[in-house]
Amino acid sequence: MKKINVLLAGVMLTAATTTATAGGILTNTNQSIDFLRNPARDAAIGLDGVYSNPAGVALMPEGFYLGINWQYAHQTRTIESTNPVFALGKKNDGLGTKTFEGIADAPFIPSIQAAYNKGNWSVQFNFSVPGGGGSCEFADGLGSFESVVGSIASQLKPLGATGYDMDGYMQGRQYYFGFQLGTAYKITKDFSVYGGLRVLYGTATYKAKISNIMVNTAGGYVDFGSFLQGAATTVDAGISQVNAGIAQYQAAGVDVPAELTTKLAQLEGTKESLNSLQKYSEGVNLLCNQSSVGVAPVIGIDWRIGNFNFAAKYEAKTEIHMKNESTVNKASEIPAVNKFRDAEKIDEDMPAQLALGAMWSMSDNFRLNLGYHHYYDKSVKWYNNTQDLLGGGTNEYLAGAEWDLSDKFTISGGGQLTRYQLTDKYMNDMSFVVNSYSLGCGFNYKASDKVTLKAAYFQTNYDHYKRNDYPQAGVSDDFTRTNRVLGIGCELKF
Repeated sequence: MKKINVLLAGVMLTAATTTATAGGILTNTNQSIDFLRNPARDAAIGLDGVYSNPAGVALMPEGFYLGINWQYAHQTRTIESTNPVFALGKKNDGLGTKTFEGIADAPFIPSIQAAYNKGNWSVQFNFSVPGGGGSCEFADGLGSFESVVGSIASQLKPLGATGYDMDGYMQGRQYYFGFQLGTAYKITKDFSVYGGLRVLYGTATYKAKISNIMVNTAGGYVDFGSFLQGAATTVDAGISQVNAGIAQYQAAGVDVPAELTTKLAQLEGTKESLNSLQKYSEGVNLLCNQSSVGVAPVIGIDWRIGNFNFAAKYEAKTEIHMKNESTVNKASEIPAVNKFRDAEKIDEDMPAQLALGAMWSMSDNFRLNLGYHHYYDKSVKWYNNTQDLLGGGTNEYLAGAEWDLSDKFTISGGGQLTRYQLTDKYMNDMSFVVNSYSLGCGFNYKASDKVTLKAAYFQTNYDHYKRNDYPQAGVSDDFTRTNRVLGIGCELKF
């Protein structure tokens, strides 16, 4: 039953358990309330630029600035899986299509931006969660879980199996905490540059469980282990009977009929298969914890020309080698399972990112913003080289506007279009992303010269991705997601 071993490898692989709300496959770009209310912040001049446009922060007036942001994100991941073996499941009403939904909640996504501007210099610090940010739970497991159990039940039909029942469960939690420290310098009053370092600390926990496996027989549902014991007894009796017949022919000095030797080989093969299944008779209960640290440089420029501002930022690839603390202690004959061996280090790099932006101040109180992001997904190293299964890097296109209604009150809104270069070979129910567009809106309220309050709402609308290239006939998946984010924050000037 090598399929079960492969399943267990995939269970722990899932990036689908992360709650990234905006950005690339592994990257979160929603690091401030300003982003939620207008995602096109790549050339905006503001404290949130400590993340999105660090060179532009140097163009702000002198002083010490501190920004505190809190976000709540709620997501779902929905996979509609089709597999003929599902029709054998007790809970599936004879249907071959079943919907599996994961709930992902990130009740507290914090970020902090700080900057001290003096003369031509700007010293900056950013704390954020640029990857992961919460947990995802599939209370009924996944289609790839159930299809394995269903396939076993189908293979056991000759021994009296007519169906199956099971409980599946999966939960994943992943956080990448980012600490960025850097300095910007104004070469002229309208041109500045930035250089800094970002440290990522990654931590993740994955849990997977398959339990209460039952086999339906003419006498009703029985425990999987009991069914195997009964089937093994029946097979052993059959082997004894065939061996007795063979012995009679041999004692008489007559050639043994081919059908008897064929029957014996079939029974012995069945016994071997039953023995291999015995270790799964009590189900599966796995746990894997991972952690790692990575460092990468960040550079940026900002150039102001009249009513226009242009900016660029480049974040280098962050090499991440996640170290396992796992219940998988022994090497397996399936290479993928070895990813989860205790003390192993697994490649899970954060891709490099190029961000370009432009802002046009049409008047003293109205600004238009444009942005572009590219993630170099093919240039990283992920486990088993899954990056090679992508068609290319991720591209994002952003636009927004900001309007000062008064000296104290500002409203803004914007959108983001995200396009991955996905392939059927890359997509699976344990790790998937889907093309999307996002909309955000919100406001700033200047409570005093030193305090600005912020609030915003951000929603992502996802496409459907349909995968049909499975080796088995009649097997397919339809993937989609939902995402909603609410954020509040404040900015202080000292």
